[in-house]
Amino acid sequence: MWFGRDAFGRRSLLVHWPSPDDPRFILSSVSPPSFASNNSAPTVKVMESGEDNDFPESTNMSYWEELPCGIYSIQLKSLEKSGMCMKEACVSEVRRHDWINSSLDELIQWKRKSIVPTVDDLTSHQNSVGDYCLSQSFRNSTEADKNAAYKVLIALRESVMLRTNLNRLFQDDLNKLKDDELAPIAILFSGGLDSMILAALLDQCLDSKWTIDLLNVSFDGQLAPDRISALAGLKELQRISPIRRWRLVEIDTVLTNLKGESEHVMSLIYPSNTYMDLNIGIALWLAAGGDGWVDGSICNMQDGCRYKYKSTSRVLLVGSGADEQCAGYGRHRTKYRLGGWVLLDEEMRLDVQRIWKRNMGRDDRCISDHGKEARFPFLDENVIKTLLEIPLWDIAKLDEPVGKGDKKILREVANLLGLKEAALQPKRAIQFGSRIARESNRKNFGSNRAANQASAGSVEIHQRAR
Repeated sequence: MWFGRDAFGRRSLLVHWPSPDDPRFILSSVSPPSFASNNSAPTVKVMESGEDNDFPESTNMSYWEELPCGIYSIQLKSLEKSGMCMKEACVSEVRRHDWINSSLDELIQWKRKSIVPTVDDLTSHQNSVGDYCLSQSFRNSTEADKNAAYKVLIALRESVMLRTNLNRLFQDDLNKLKDDELAPIAILFSGGLDSMILAALLDQCLDSKWTIDLLNVSFDGQLAPDRISALAGLKELQRISPIRRWRLVEIDTVLTNLKGESEHVMSLIYPSNTYMDLNIGIALWLAAGGDGWVDGSICNMQDGCRYKYKSTSRVLLVGSGADEQCAGYGRHRTKYRLGGWVLLDEEMRLDVQRIWKRNMGRDDRCISDHGKEARFPFLDENVIKTLLEIPLWDIAKLDEPVGKGDKKILREVANLLGLKEAALQPKRAIQFGSRIARESNRKNFGSNRAANQASAGSVEIHQRAR
């Protein structure tokens, strides 16, 4: 039997390897609500392609694990008539195979040619993005083609186009409703740099007759940083594309009202199990549900009243992968300060190569629980390739202030799209921008200060429960 997971783990796949307590081999996109907590060591041995059968050690795993990216084959000993494994161990051998596509293998290694700039590189480098304007069609321009930001913009636009084509699968649904009633595609929207770029590109790729839903979650009403930036972002999108119907869906809640939902999300994020994972999972799950309010006056709707609304979009664009590839995290600035370009490059490579385990499976499970499909334009293979071809000092310039040097390349892309205000937005993770982290800290640790002293984000939930 063959099974696998794509090279960057964009879709969730969990595995239970046979163990003494449970000899079954199980694959699932999500763990059941009453997941097992069996931590006995598995008895199956996973062998890399080309290795001998005497693989040195079994992999030490808990009951459910994120399946590492790759293509696998297993040899089965025996099956019952029902197709279930017999109580005796049914898996005799598991092999992990190399990717056939050599270019894909190169992307996974995530090696950049130009990491440390020379003196000439730094003195000759000029930021000329402001001289460019984005034409109605992406016509070839010799000068613009030489610009790194323009190349990233082209790759991102193609990525969004590929992921938002309303093909025949959608036609039945699209024909049922009037054009002004349906938003076939939504964006998980904070008003920050990444989601603003995706919104502007989606506007270029989607027929202007369709509404675009901007899904924004807040645990502090209109005061949450992400709500403030979302309202500002809406105005900027209306400015650059006034004929588009932009619908900001304000999804408001408080953590104390989400006991049942929190338990449900805990089963979705598993095997991730920290408070940070839970906070992110709840915020994503609520945002993907799309159940909130729309202020018709600020969204320029014909009826300017505020009304209850639930988004029916089946495809959600998500900005995952932008921070990892473009030095958007605070720890990237720390690594650069401690070890310069080389240490920064190593940290970014580590982030990209572990994104399947830390982020993608968890996020995919929380979003798809609503029957929605997350799509990740920043993790398109051609986008990754394009970013790797650009010198690191054109990707980020971390000796400049926050909101300028971090994700420098994407800020230049935003400028090309006419998003002058979004280009200055600082990085805010969803758990902080929505203020769920603050509410979680108060609930579980008593205060933000106590949570910070306990490094709350990395604390495992079951450890705190003890």
